[in-house]
Amino acid sequence: MKKYRITALAMILLSLTVAMVSCSEEDNTVEEYANWQATNENFFNHLSDSVKALLEADPTRTDWKRLKTWSKSEETAGTNADYIIVHVEKETGASGSPLYTDTVSVSYTGRLLPSLSYPAGYVFDRTFYGEYDPETSATTDFPVSDRVDGFTTALLKMSRGDHWKVYIPYQLGYRNAGNGSIPAYSTLIFDLVLTDFWSPGIVKE
Repeated sequence: MKKYRITALAMILLSLTVAMVSCSEEDNTVEEYANWQATNENFFNHLSDSVKALLEADPTRTDWKRLKTWSKSEETAGTNADYIIVHVEKETGASGSPLYTDTVSVSYTGRLLPSLSYPAGYVFDRTFYGEYDPETSATTDFPVSDRVDGFTTALLKMSRGDHWKVYIPYQLGYRNAGNGSIPAYSTLIFDLVLTDFWSPGIVKE
């Protein structure tokens, strides 16, 4: 029961986000991403503060992680915007994690917070549909250094076979500029599986 309550935390916050967006419309004008900056900041701050409190209350728990961005020292003070939040779907316990200079092979679905037309969040990129299935889900390869700071931070802490739900604040994503179909100030939510990684100069078999 305790695990269920903790896992439901992000879903509750997402539901609140839908309500916030829906209630923001005025004068019958439909705006897909109304109050988007405030909506994303409120969501991520609530999530980050809640997970921080959970981990402080029980440092031994492994279902949630609050990871500081790879680009900032652990010794320096930080804000919520300096961290990604991870809900662990599966951890293999395998040894080793990618280096910043490595190439990775991953499966993922990337989505935004819920908006008016997308109650489950707009999916802006994916390598699989529905639930992740290692037998049928496609993978894609790219250098660790080629992704936004939040995505890179997650990869640098994962091991082969790990499956995480990763929440990235817009400050560690596309910031106030956006990217393609991703509007500015967007929290990025990835269903992410690391299948493999290798060093430069090594040919993947």
